[in-house]
Amino acid sequence: MLDFMNQSSLGVRLEQMSLARYEAVAVTTEIQEEILREMGIDPSFGIGCLGKVNVMYEDDMELMVKFYQFVAKEEMAIDEAELDPIEFAEKIHAQHKLQEQQLKMLIQMRKYNPESQSVILETLRKQLESANFDTDASILTPEQIQEIVEN
Repeated sequence: MLDFMNQSSLGVRLEQMSLARYEAVAVTTEIQEEILREMGIDPSFGIGCLGKVNVMYEDDMELMVKFYQFVAKEEMAIDEAELDPIEFAEKIHAQHKLQEQQLKMLIQMRKYNPESQSVILETLRKQLESANFDTDASILTPEQIQEIVEN
């Protein structure tokens, strides 16, 4: 595996670039370009393709889960480089709370049949889109789920 894909060296590199006043997003883009070059892919083409993954493969749930795990790790590395340790710890804590709420919501949804679950997920998708994918919009209360199913 390429050295710059190592999590600790990536973090160090992002932190060094952040201290040098480079934007962490620019650094991750540079790293993506390096990875693509190493793979024999034109970086402009590869990055363009990355931007289309969620549209072209939206029906491949396994690929989408892995893709968004990759994106989440990349964002976490950026946050770790840009935020001070206390802010970073607070962000991690907030993300854990959100994940707990999402898990509770998923457990609540499993009580319903597949058709109702599809309606709930479609409602959630619309809610997220209208909120410009704000993470706070990714939660439905049990009451909201019940209301969706009843309608």
